[in-house]
Order: sequence, then structure tokens, then C-alpha cells
Amino acid sequence: MGDTITKHDQINCKNEYGTLKKVVLCEPQYMEIREVINNVQKQYKHENIDQELAIAQHRNFEQTLRSAGVEVIKLKPSKDHPEQVFTRDIGFTLGNRLFISEMANPIRQGEEEVLAHWMHKHNIAYKKLSTHSIEGGDVIVDGQRVFIGISHRTCKSAIQSLQKELPEFKILPIQFNPKYLHLDCVFNILSSEEALIYPDAFDLKTVEFLASMYNLIEVSESEQFTMGTNVLSIGQKRVLSLPMNRDVNYQMRQHGYEVLEVDFSEIIKSGGSFRCCSMPIVRL
Repeated sequence: MGDTITKHDQINCKNEYGTLKKVVLCEPQYMEIREVINNVQKQYKHENIDQELAIAQHRNFEQTLRSAGVEVIKLKPSKDHPEQVFTRDIGFTLGNRLFISEMANPIRQGEEEVLAHWMHKHNIAYKKLSTHSIEGGDVIVDGQRVFIGISHRTCKSAIQSLQKELPEFKILPIQFNPKYLHLDCVFNILSSEEALIYPDAFDLKTVEFLASMYNLIEVSESEQFTMGTNVLSIGQKRVLSLPMNRDVNYQMRQHGYEVLEVDFSEIIKSGGSFRCCSMPIVRL
């Protein structure tokens, strides 16, 4: 389904902000809050998800990517996986290696098999992480540095295993308040110099540590709830963000970013936004 990658194509993601060339998406055809698994979903569990609206917004997101020259690979949605739209969590690319996650929550287990089947079908090498839980929303790469959030979804043992697997990378475990689900809900790298952060999710020492490496653009509490940190960089200082996150969009524009505003208001009701809904395979 969708476009394909030949076995000769390279898997390559060295950071979060290079020009996005190939990405994995999944339409929210069966998206619903079947059981509450994060704080945002608690607010919307009675209202739930308007699937038709979610699909329309996701297709607009997909078209925005295609218009920017990104090749979009689409996994087949399954009735068994209501959270499948969040493809970032089921895998992650570090350098020229693709890892398939070990999902922590039972409602999400099995999503990774859909990705593994697609990879196998197209003869693309990957490493399945199956000993300890780790999800791609906690994994943020910038060159040789890999920040990995310690959360309810990603455990310390998984981080230690990944460090053994990747001796050429410097793995940096990041402690944050796990009520915010994944690291990319409170921290996201925009360039080699700048990053978004919701500082209240971290202790002061961690904020100072991150500030020693990046100029931190702070996201407010209200815009963190509407996933202001969870933007998607597509390269050349272009960033996808929600129109409702006016303050963070203004700040990014002040720093020279072109902010592409896409309405994702229905999808964020389930606790994720543009970064959560995209798994990059190739960035240049």
C-alpha cells in the first residue's frame, strides 16, 4: 500500500531536522479512545474521536508532506490497533539502522508486527527490540547524540541494551515526568542550535543540561497540552505545527523558521501530533 522502498535504497536519519525524504504514516481509519492510556485522552474519553474528521486532517497532513517532496509510505490500518496512527512509536531510525520497538501497552502490541511485515516484504533490514519496552516517541537523535526518555513506555534496561547495540552513538537517558507520555511531548530538537521544551516536565538539572547544548524555546502549559512541542521538521527550517499553538509558532518564526500550519485538532485528542504520526526513514 502506498509508495515502496527498494532494497537498494538507504535507511538514513542522523537528526530530527534534515530534509525529510521518506516517511511512514498510517491513516486513522479505526482511531478511537478505546481505553484511556494517557492524560490527554482522559479529557476526551466521553467525546472520543470523529474518525471522518481525523482522516480528513491526516490526509491534509499527508498532502502537505507530498507537496514538500516527501515520499509517503502508508501502512495498512487495522481494526485491532486504534492507536496505529502514531507510527513514530513503533520504530525509529538511527543513522543507517532501523529499529522496531517493543511496545509497552497491550493495546498497542501488534502494531510493530505490521511494520515488520512491510519491512520484510520490501527486503529492508531492521533490528527488532524485544527484550525490554522502548518506543520511538522517547528517542530523539542529533548526530552522535541520542536522547532517550525514561518513561512508562521506555525502561532503563532498554536504553542500556541500545547503548551496547550502538557503541558509535552517545546515548543520553533523560528523566522527565512520565505523565507526559513520551519525551517528544515535552522536548523536540529543531536544529543543531535550537530545541523546544516544556520545562515543567523536567527537574532543573535536566533543563540546565539541555540548555548547555541548545537554545531552548519554551512552550507554555496550555500549548504543551495541545502538543506544541510535538512539531515535525521537514528540513530547511520548515516545521509543521498546529494553528492553535500561536505562541510557539510565533517564537519559531522569530527564530527564522517557516511554520506550515496544519489543523490536526482531532488527532491530538488521542495524545500525539505531527511527530508522533510520522516515522522518518530517510532524511538528507
